[in-house]
Amino acid sequence: MAELRPSGAPGPTAPPAPGPTAPPAFASLFPPGLHAIYGECRRLYPDQPNPLQVTAIVKYWLGGPDPLDYVSMYRNMGSPSANIPEHWHYISFGLSDLYGDSRVHEFTGTDGPSGFGFELTFRLKRETGESAPPTWPAELMQGLARYVFQSENTFCSGDHVSWHSPLDNSESRIQHMLLTEDPQMQPVQTPFGVVTFLQIVGVCTEELHSAQQWNGQGILELLRTVPVAGGPWLITDMRRGETIFEIDPHLQERVDKGIETDGSNLSGVSAKCAWDDLSRPPEDDDDSRSICIGTQPRRLSGKDTEQIRETLRRGLEINSKPVLPPINPQRQNGLTHDRAPSRKDSLESDSSTAIIPHELIRTRQLESVHLKFNQESGALIPLCLRGRLLHGRHFTYKSITGDMAITFVSTGVEGAFATEEHPYAAHGPWLQILLTEEFVEKMLEDLEDLTSPEEFKLPKEYSWPEKKLKVSILPDVVFDSPLH
Repeated sequence: MAELRPSGAPGPTAPPAPGPTAPPAFASLFPPGLHAIYGECRRLYPDQPNPLQVTAIVKYWLGGPDPLDYVSMYRNMGSPSANIPEHWHYISFGLSDLYGDSRVHEFTGTDGPSGFGFELTFRLKRETGESAPPTWPAELMQGLARYVFQSENTFCSGDHVSWHSPLDNSESRIQHMLLTEDPQMQPVQTPFGVVTFLQIVGVCTEELHSAQQWNGQGILELLRTVPVAGGPWLITDMRRGETIFEIDPHLQERVDKGIETDGSNLSGVSAKCAWDDLSRPPEDDDDSRSICIGTQPRRLSGKDTEQIRETLRRGLEINSKPVLPPINPQRQNGLTHDRAPSRKDSLESDSSTAIIPHELIRTRQLESVHLKFNQESGALIPLCLRGRLLHGRHFTYKSITGDMAITFVSTGVEGAFATEEHPYAAHGPWLQILLTEEFVEKMLEDLEDLTSPEEFKLPKEYSWPEKKLKVSILPDVVFDSPLH
């Protein structure tokens, strides 16, 4: 639960919000991380020292449901000469370390990220006659923050969020989000590390799909060129009724050319998916290397987890090399050497008791496999094949309902344990599938109806007997059972 109040009003846990010139008594009492971010807000809005704030009544660190302590809401006058409309500017407080005493975030030093290393912002076009900012964006930001805290996955510029619902619970076509650097907020050095500001940008379903098929940065650049769809500051207008492709049909040609030239920059998704080894009986649960479909799924080892995370992170970098990072036996503080520290070794559990020791799991070559996806995940298979594998890259599905992963790799990817001789290989619950260009082209022909979900009836099965591969598209309820 949250309440709306001016940020200068006394709250249950904090004194009035000071700026850089606040009285020393207030500055000394005010949490240092919060004070540093307020300083950046005061730089941008010197005439609004006490903006309206949505504040969590019961703070997250006291057991409350909302990870963000505060969301401040400022009135931004825009820039008429640059065709930037007046809008409301929302800024979160809580994804970074505000307190420095480990009540929420572990302190890792001043040189690294503070907490998760970022705060969220959002720019909403102000409607004519609107005297106060709508508060629904604060709940939207809380929802994204809950995802970050629960999954411990951070956001980066160019990322997309499939929301599948109007952001303001209206009838709007703006139902998904992209993330980018805030055009005005500068990174802040706090006593607990660095904080950057990632801005939420509302987009239509067609724009989200284009971001998936090409890359988020490319779509953001197109949005900047269309004033009514965001303009230079990427301001969200919930009343926008047309996509950028309807406003300017030539933009679709730029996307198509970008996909053909660059492929897709999306290297993986969290999804409802599973796989079966058809070359051995599923009831063989005495072998720690088998996937026990009828029991609780085996957990990914810490090293597999880190490799998948690094695979996804590297894949999100523009022009990244098609290389799967090696499973590195040299570990320091539970982390591989070539990546930033992770906040959690297992994607699914803080406990390591259920993790199979990495050294005890040898890679298995499989003769035949059965892949299972829900409809939303299955619809991304053509993107995986056309936008990633035909460009010599890889694509990973990480199960959200069980500790399982499926990585498709092309023959140009180094570091994979699937090979042309043994195209299906598993390391515990992590399956890799190597597909040749010829087979990818064949699959794209056979899977063409996946691109027309409105004509799709579940369940749907595709089979390539000569390759000993089967793919099923199944209802969501199948993946909600304990068998997956």
